Amino acid sequence: MSVSIDPSSGFCWGVVRTVQIAEQYLAMNDGRELYVLGNIIHNPMEIERLSRKGLKTISVDDFPRIAHRNARVLIRAHGEAPATYRQAMKLGIELVDATCPVVTKLQERVRKFFDQGYQVVIFGKKEHAEVKGVRGVCNDDCIVVLNADEALANVDLRRPTVLFSQTTMDRPSFLQIKEALQQRGMEIIVDTAERIALEFHAKDTICGQVSGREDKLAAFAAAQDVVIFIAGRESSNGKVLFGIAKEANPRTHFIEHVSEIQPEWLKGADSVGVSGATSTPHWLMQQVQQALQQKLTAAAVSGDAV
Repeated sequence: MSVSIDPSSGFCWGVVRTVQIAEQYLAMNDGRELYVLGNIIHNPMEIERLSRKGLKTISVDDFPRIAHRNARVLIRAHGEAPATYRQAMKLGIELVDATCPVVTKLQERVRKFFDQGYQVVIFGKKEHAEVKGVRGVCNDDCIVVLNADEALANVDLRRPTVLFSQTTMDRPSFLQIKEALQQRGMEIIVDTAERIALEFHAKDTICGQVSGREDKLAAFAAAQDVVIFIAGRESSNGKVLFGIAKEANPRTHFIEHVSEIQPEWLKGADSVGVSGATSTPHWLMQQVQQALQQKLTAAAVSGDAV
């Protein structure tokens, strides 16, 4: 039996950049502590590794407590709302901004349209860290939706409207929302006796590295007898990519830790693929690969069928 790692899986470049920045500051050994606002990524194993190096996780509510400790605070890849920067400046806290440039660009575009008076619609999860930051850019005066039904129920297309997406959502769902709102706009024009100057824009702000993995992951999963998909259970990107792998191969199993692998998953399999989310470190996928190989070797020695 072969055990292979999906070559397109693992950290996206935005996460790589954030982790590298954290490690650079942790390696300074200048006596200053490094904090991060919220979990640096949605992977508990990587969080644990960095915490052993000295990274401490806090929230904005902790700012007053650390304000006089000569500490640094890392802004993770998800970004933060403008209010966070203002509070840090007020308290004299040094921020290390590791916001993913793709997220920064999304925030800039949302601010531009909001300032022009547009109704802002975000396809995403309202309480996701990235979406909270985007909401802060427009003073939380926006509509966050998860599907076309929510969009049709809450968006007033008699107002100039712009649709954006959380960077880690799936493109097919974004397109469904876009098409549903466009159709509703046409219905308004037809049904309204008074002509209305309708204006609707849809801006696909899904990260290219995330969407670009979908086809590659589907092909990889379909080529395996069994797929072990590793991600943090809080990872939005992980949930999306797991769904894609599961659709391509029903024998796809989600784990967060190597200890969750069940031997019965491997029965009758000649090939096992290991894949992960954009927040899954490569070292963890290698650890899972090694564990699978050890299970196969032990089974072969004992004569047990796998």
